[in-house]
Amino acid sequence: MKIAIASGKGGTGKTTVSTNLAHYLSKTQPVVLVDLDVEEPNSALFIKGNETKHTDMFKFIPEWESSKCTLCGECQGHCNFNAIMKLGETIMVFPELCHSCYACSELCPTASLPMKPTKMGQMNSTIIDNLSFIEGKLDIGQEQAVPLIAQVMGTVEEVYDNEIIRLFDSPPGTSCPVIEVTKESDFVLLVTEPTPFGFHDLKLAVETMEEIGKKYAVIINRHGIGSNEVEDYCEVNNIDIVAKIPNDRDIAVLYSEGNLIYPKHKGFLQALMDIEKYINRLEVN
Repeated sequence: MKIAIASGKGGTGKTTVSTNLAHYLSKTQPVVLVDLDVEEPNSALFIKGNETKHTDMFKFIPEWESSKCTLCGECQGHCNFNAIMKLGETIMVFPELCHSCYACSELCPTASLPMKPTKMGQMNSTIIDNLSFIEGKLDIGQEQAVPLIAQVMGTVEEVYDNEIIRLFDSPPGTSCPVIEVTKESDFVLLVTEPTPFGFHDLKLAVETMEEIGKKYAVIINRHGIGSNEVEDYCEVNNIDIVAKIPNDRDIAVLYSEGNLIYPKHKGFLQALMDIEKYINRLEVN
């Protein structure tokens, strides 16, 4: 299965759940953990191992060849992202806006806009026993996360057998990077917290999953603070609550030290066992 671990807001505990769940499951089966929060990946802080492979990742941007160009302006008309523009006797390309759709290049009547590779980030791979960890990391100054996310996910799809469980540590929010991760996932675990902000953004995440037709369930982190709004909302809307992770200072201390939590905290271990049982039922169904 491909399971995305997402949330409506940042800081709810996606990475905490992703890293601990991946490490826990890898004790009994092969697991792939993919950190797709490419603008700020931090799963590597908790999954410690020797880097085995480093790969530069590229996107393709059109490059104007003035010697061939007749300045017809068709390229500007074909671009839906305003990434290319005819200004007088010059064709301006704005790489920050380009989505590498190839429309301008393929439809140029004089082949004046060949696509050229531009480095956008890197992919790091680490293997620790049964756990394969892959991290996508966007270069500083790059505006678009989606192309790198798509390439990393494509690589995972090519390299790893479909029988291996794959966990995707998603970016926060409900924007394009999250859609890119979740649209190819079999199931989505939404991590939230019982606070007004957590409840508000959980509703946005649920609406997004409903819109794109994804099956999902909820994990409540820091359970014991705030109110019962999240639980009441899930009950009214028939949303499964897979696990409740207790609000405990010991968990925060372990996290702040860059340690995995479940080996030293029974409450967190129980939450992972509950998640494992739920995932196994999904696989059976």
